[in-house]
Amino acid sequence: MENKNPIQVSERIFHVIECLAASGPMGLQDLSSELGLNKSTVHRILNSLICMDYVRQDNETLKYSLSFKFCRISTQILSQNNMIDLARPYLKQLAEYSGETVHLVQMDGINAVYIDKVESAHNTVRLVSMVGKSIPLYCSGVGKAMLAEMSDGKIESVWEQSEIHRLTDYTITDYDQFYRLIEETRKDGYALDNEENELGVRCIAVSLKSFSGKPHYAISISAPKDRMSDERIGELKDLILTAKQKIEKEVGGY
Repeated sequence: MENKNPIQVSERIFHVIECLAASGPMGLQDLSSELGLNKSTVHRILNSLICMDYVRQDNETLKYSLSFKFCRISTQILSQNNMIDLARPYLKQLAEYSGETVHLVQMDGINAVYIDKVESAHNTVRLVSMVGKSIPLYCSGVGKAMLAEMSDGKIESVWEQSEIHRLTDYTITDYDQFYRLIEETRKDGYALDNEENELGVRCIAVSLKSFSGKPHYAISISAPKDRMSDERIGELKDLILTAKQKIEKEVGGY
């Protein structure tokens, strides 16, 4: 019997899952080519995942895709996050008062993950964002807001670990320029995303301390740039700073 490295097997299983999550339904040949594994290995992994209801195969196209079991797991994970329940009433208020989309994110290494989202009923133009999506810290308002409350060493470490790409014409790719924005955030108490992550979208963001007192969360108000002028940001900053103060008071009196 062939001796398999259990860590390698697990790694391949998760690579299959991640590939299907990123690409959607795929055939065996395409999946094997994408992963650089032979078809028999990928087929065994897929069959195992099918048996556990994590993957399904379309009877007509024969393509494989992830099942909704992952959605149930993600819902269970999010349901255990007390910050979501605590912050949601304030997110709803911000969405109502601002008329824009409000997000709650959690820091995850060098990224931030959307863990809650409230859209205003007042605007028909909606943003393309979803709970569970990950965005880099270096090019987002929420990222700069959280980093601004950390040490310079931590900020530099996140920058060095990040794959710095120019996602738009406005993405900051120079560290000195980025650090100047961090200093502005520290002075103002809030951060901005000036179309750095998504063209045509601006946002204002503030960090939130976790129950341990660390700035591991952030909230943002996002809108198309034609609804997010500098004057409008000046109006929204008081709203979002007040929400930050109230949420952190409930979290632990910070």
